[in-house]
Amino acid sequence: MKFTSLPYSRPDIGAVCSEIELLTEKLQKAESAEAQLEIIKEKEKLFSAFSTQATIASIRHTIDTRDEFYEKENDFFDENSPVLEEKAQEFMNAVLCSRFRAELEEKMGKLIFANMEIDKKTFSPEIIPLLQKENALTSEYQKLYATTTAELDGEVMPITKLSPYKQNPDRAVRKRAYEAEGNAFEGRREEFERIYSELVRVRTEIAKTLGYESFVPLAYDRLGRNCYNAEKVAAFREQIAKHVVPVVSEIKQVQKARIGVDALKIYDDLFMFPDGNAKPEGTSEDILAAGKEMYEKLSPETREFIDFMYDGEFFDVLAKEGKAPGGYCTEIADYKAPFVFSNFNGTSGDVDVLTHEMGHAFAAYRAMRNVDIHDLQNPTMETCECHSMSMEFLTSPYHHLFFGESTPKYTLSHAEDSLIFIPYGCMVDEFQHIMYSRPELTPEERNEVWLSLEAKYRPHIDFDSIPFYSRGAYWQRQLHIFMYPFYYIDYCMAQTISFEFFLLSNKDSDLAWQKYLAFVDKAGTATFEEIVKSTDLVLPYENGAIESIADELKVWLKNNQI
Repeated sequence: MKFTSLPYSRPDIGAVCSEIELLTEKLQKAESAEAQLEIIKEKEKLFSAFSTQATIASIRHTIDTRDEFYEKENDFFDENSPVLEEKAQEFMNAVLCSRFRAELEEKMGKLIFANMEIDKKTFSPEIIPLLQKENALTSEYQKLYATTTAELDGEVMPITKLSPYKQNPDRAVRKRAYEAEGNAFEGRREEFERIYSELVRVRTEIAKTLGYESFVPLAYDRLGRNCYNAEKVAAFREQIAKHVVPVVSEIKQVQKARIGVDALKIYDDLFMFPDGNAKPEGTSEDILAAGKEMYEKLSPETREFIDFMYDGEFFDVLAKEGKAPGGYCTEIADYKAPFVFSNFNGTSGDVDVLTHEMGHAFAAYRAMRNVDIHDLQNPTMETCECHSMSMEFLTSPYHHLFFGESTPKYTLSHAEDSLIFIPYGCMVDEFQHIMYSRPELTPEERNEVWLSLEAKYRPHIDFDSIPFYSRGAYWQRQLHIFMYPFYYIDYCMAQTISFEFFLLSNKDSDLAWQKYLAFVDKAGTATFEEIVKSTDLVLPYENGAIESIADELKVWLKNNQI
């Protein structure tokens, strides 16, 4: 069945809540662990059906945020998901308090119970109105971003379509594109500032109501982080500042000489080669066909996966007006189907989607078929990002299918971009720690913090008085800050793992793939630390981990310059 033909109907939230209440009562009265396990499976089936409809509605809403029907459906789930969460928590508490808990832990594993203990702390019925407000604000931001248009050389377009202009070989065109984007954000400045101020306020209120000192530890618990804390993340960021920022500065000096400018400006940041960046050849349909061929050749496992994705058309990747920004992979539970969403724009980023988001999709595809317990199918997010970011590199032998003679340019720029990204991601993370530790900051003070972090993590950036950027508001275009707080550092830690796979694959591609497959197939049955160690990789926040990776990458980059 193709995605476009999947049936949708709004769930009866009252009936679903009543059914969970009955299951909770049955679980409490059950006379054996086996009976409780069957009830837990019933609950999973019920939630799978609900999440399937919620996911279909969400996908169709992001495909066209102007569609009034699915906008109302999205609003329905924003409002009612917290209500359902209350009933889910009651069921979870019954499981945690089970007199057969020891037997359940033996059958289901202790990790799932540890995760439930963390999850338990993140919810209370009294925060339901606040959660509804938070959901409404993130949806408002997404729609605001999706409907923000820029005017460039007399043409009005969604800001997601500016990317090719921002990489144009003509420096004047690049500058006008950045100015157009800056002016677009400036035109809606008050709305972006209001939404974030309200998000900080409501998230802080949620945290205080739940007994947290600030939103920071609540955010960690919401993400289910079960093996590291803010102190380890801070130590990781400092390793990046010490060992990666200097390497990035060297890369930028090479880039400056390569493209022939006296000083790098922000509108030079994405322009890597004097004759233009590597671009995929052919139409969007050609790129999709090349993606299918790539995965069919990569391994038997990916062949099975990609045939399923293409046969069911479980993706929507072309940029168009009204479409939500960014890209994601989600799961349609009842159909055991991943779904990939993105905005193709004619740049190498289109190929990144077919490797990054399809990396998520591949892991989800296998987990939904190999792991029986739904709550153990998905690991924590930094592990999920290892799946996607590592796939970007492990598909390297087939990138010529997209780039032809420009493949060496893409190979180099992709490695450079991946390393350049890590300090930026750390900057986003440290910014959020400061924002939620000091929720009283004004919009102007937030921008000052951002500019100070630019100096720490990206000292090479010169904003050249470009609107929006030069006043320190760059962070407002990073949707994770609004919609997925504290998620961004997961990309950074995962990127270091992906480099470990990349460096290994350069020596032994078969071994790298087998390690990757073992990593992926752990799904959510182990913690991030356990999965990394089980595949003989180095944890990103271990002392000396970043220096070692940075040194090896520095040599590779030097040997592969064009």
